[in-house]
Parts: sequence; structure tokens; C-alpha cells
Amino acid sequence: MEKKNRVIGIRVIDLDEVDSTNEYAKRIAPEVPEGTVVVAKRQTAGRGRRGRSWASPEGGLWLSVILKPPRLDGRLVFVGALAVSDTLADFGIPSGIKWPNDVWAGGKKISGVLTEGKAGEYTVLGIGLNVNNPLPEELRESATAMVNFIGARVPLERVLERLLFHLDGWYRVFLEMPELMMAKVRERTFILGRTVRVIEDDNVLIGRAVDVLDDGSLLLDIGGQLRRVLYGDVSLRFL
Repeated sequence: MEKKNRVIGIRVIDLDEVDSTNEYAKRIAPEVPEGTVVVAKRQTAGRGRRGRSWASPEGGLWLSVILKPPRLDGRLVFVGALAVSDTLADFGIPSGIKWPNDVWAGGKKISGVLTEGKAGEYTVLGIGLNVNNPLPEELRESATAMVNFIGARVPLERVLERLLFHLDGWYRVFLEMPELMMAKVRERTFILGRTVRVIEDDNVLIGRAVDVLDDGSLLLDIGGQLRRVLYGDVSLRFL
């Protein structure tokens, strides 16, 4: 793929198997240039938010990007979500963002994004995208894969190429015009206007999702009172 003037994808490390691409990326982050990407055919200990396991068999796209922005910023999760949404559109698959870190298609989860970092050093942006991989039986009601929409296996190399292209573009927007990125997040966040249940630490909040603010937080209307929910360690469900 064309790498001239690119940040993300300047170097791609291909692995057959790894515990977690995020963990691998964190181990090498201090020594490699920004934009280095770690891709694995399989993860043995893939993780989602709140430490949940993420099934990562061969056939899916499991990757992590090492970024070195001026400061830690949780909004980097939206760089991943927007890039995944654009990649799916390239293959004719409409999708939307389930705040803060999932991408859904056809009413089911197709991708998850996870950011981890070390202040002043790096941020690792991890993405799991179901492409051709089989889904565990217990997830088939709630998850889907690109192959289910296209009806044939999708070349992983092509999906990776498009994803890295869009990641690079949205990362540049994040650095230069974060308010524009957040405007696009609002456009694609399909939970707005819906009643949701949010678990924030030990608190359970039930309200109508009103807006995604420029700082990345979710604005909830709880019985007429507005409550701002940070995009950190939360779990969100529809009612």
C-alpha cells in the first residue's frame, strides 16, 4: 500500500498468533515509530473494554496501532470507530457507532475499539473487526461479520488496506480539527434519542441519550435532569 506521507501504517508487523495485539504493541511502543501497526491472525487473550474477553479466531482483523499524540486523549477511540465505519462503507455495509467504542451493522456488533496508553509516551489503539471469522454460538444473536453481508469471503488484505487509510485520515483530523471529528461522531452515533442504561463504576443510570459532546462524553436526560457521562469505564445497554 502507498505509505508516502502516511503516519499510520508506516510499519506493519504481521504475526501468526499473539496473546493480544494491544499487549504486544505496548511492549514495543517505546522503541518503534508512531504509526507502527501490529496485526495478528489469531489472539489467544484478546480483550475488550472492562476486561471482557474478545473471541479472536483466524479470519477476523485483529490489530493495534501505536500512536504518540501530544497528550493522552480518550477521544482517540473515535478515530478507530469512524475509520471502521468508513471501511465498512467501502464494502457497501452501512453501520453506526454505539457510543463510545463499538460499531454496529444490521443491528449487531461487528467491531470493537479499545485504547490504552502511558501518559507522555504513547497510546495504543486496538481494533477488532469481524470479517470472515466464525462467531461463537452464544454471540450469533448479538454479533455479526462482514461475510454475512457480502455473502462471500472478504480479502483481509483489502480490508486492512482500507482501514489503515481511514485511520490515517481520521487521526490527522483528530490532531488538527477535533471538533470536526466529534461532529462526525454525533452524525453516526445511532443511540441518540434512545433510552439507555449506563453502568458507570457502581452507578446505574437510565435516561435518554441526548448528545455526544465535543469532549467525547455522553449527555443523558434523566427525568429532565441532564447528566454528563464520561467515555471511560462504562457499559451501555438499550432499553
